[in-house]
Amino acid sequence: MKNTSYKGSALAVCTSSMILLSAMLASQGASAHGYLEVPPSRALLCQKGLNTNCGGAQYEPQSVGETFKGFPAGTGGAPLQGPVDGKIPSGGHSLFSALDAQSATRWHLTEIKDRTIDFQWHYTAVHPATKHEYFITRNGWNPNESLKRATFESTPFCTVDGGNQKPSNSDKHNCTIPADKSGQHVILAIWTVGDTDAAFYNATDVNILAEPELPGGWSSVGSIAPSTQLLVGDKVKARAFSANGENPQYSVEISIDNAEQGLPNNWSFKLAEAINKAHTLIRAGVRDENGAIEPVKGNNSLYAQKESGVTRYEVQLDMKEDAAARMSVASQQAEYVLEKGLVKVDFSMISNRQMNVEATLFDEKNKPVGSTAARAESGITNLVMDVRSNPGKHTLTLVGTTLDGRTTRQDTQTTNLAGEGAGADYDFVFPEGLSDYKAGTKVLQPKTNEVFECKPFPASGYCKQYSPTANGFEPGIGAHWHMAWDKI
Repeated sequence: MKNTSYKGSALAVCTSSMILLSAMLASQGASAHGYLEVPPSRALLCQKGLNTNCGGAQYEPQSVGETFKGFPAGTGGAPLQGPVDGKIPSGGHSLFSALDAQSATRWHLTEIKDRTIDFQWHYTAVHPATKHEYFITRNGWNPNESLKRATFESTPFCTVDGGNQKPSNSDKHNCTIPADKSGQHVILAIWTVGDTDAAFYNATDVNILAEPELPGGWSSVGSIAPSTQLLVGDKVKARAFSANGENPQYSVEISIDNAEQGLPNNWSFKLAEAINKAHTLIRAGVRDENGAIEPVKGNNSLYAQKESGVTRYEVQLDMKEDAAARMSVASQQAEYVLEKGLVKVDFSMISNRQMNVEATLFDEKNKPVGSTAARAESGITNLVMDVRSNPGKHTLTLVGTTLDGRTTRQDTQTTNLAGEGAGADYDFVFPEGLSDYKAGTKVLQPKTNEVFECKPFPASGYCKQYSPTANGFEPGIGAHWHMAWDKI
């Protein structure tokens, strides 16, 4: 009975305290507002639509979590400071109570791949900051229970002194998430305001993918995952990055000297060996059962000691052009015959490399009237495109890029279209170019093979109002098309 009575009294104290805080903040004449932007708070992801059924939080992420300062326990006379257990994400405000719901699948998780992270707040009404603190849930916490003080570690893993100065939106708090934290966690970010009695409590839901610190003090900072075959003269660079940007001191580059080295597994091994020879605080390879890290011909992981400052690596390929690559139009008809403005233009191409190709047919005004794309094998490839145009001279442009992206080739040929044209000229085939529609724009409606012209202002505003589910102004089709278009 005593426990029940105490909880009721505590709730009454907290409720009356909330009313008192609101009155005190109002009497101070100004209210701070802000939210955690990176990584995004639970409330901000409500506004972005990644979290749903959020109540008022989706409209006011900057107001969420404002309540008494002091967490996890206050230094004043009140038995509890900060938000009430079970109401930490909302700050105890009923408008935001939907944020207090807690389950393993209720909220979108932001993936955290690097333990070193820059926390950043966005302030809509900036006030002096006493400090910013970052707490994280304990290992073994139950994601299906409401968030309480006991859910979080008792001390913050990162604290930034605000000096009672107004922070700017460009401020970043560089922090390191503890090495023993992985998987799903909640980070509680706290902005303690200097000139009011309040603090802002923002919960952010994360999935920590960064590997924990390994035996011997090594941390995983990337990998060499080879997939592209390289040519003699190509270069590969492992670019090192620290919390402050690229760290050239620990970057390593190799050159491909022969065809054998250009094989993906071989250049990966060569780069890993070069890294290990150049540095003692960085290792590349695969860990064996004794913890030793040795290069292999294949995927190699990258590890760093903390004192190196390296937090991640990026592998950059510097590939020269494949001078021997060839591609061209092999054959086409001298003339294609239109029927009511339509024709299938078929032709063949030849290449000595596998390529991603795009072919476009342009009319005499250089307007595209047909296109096609395909992946072409080495040798002859047959292509066909649907064309809608009028009789006259046309230009066929063929562009091919090798699958590794290093080389692009182009061929241009002329051809002639004869027969029955499409009739009136047009600027777009509806709904292509929708955002560019204005008074006088002519569009071809492919459903009726008719051309329509957008009416003068102010009716021209209706020409852009189209979606697959709201097509009332679709030319020639929509129930109200005549309000926006004239049929030519």
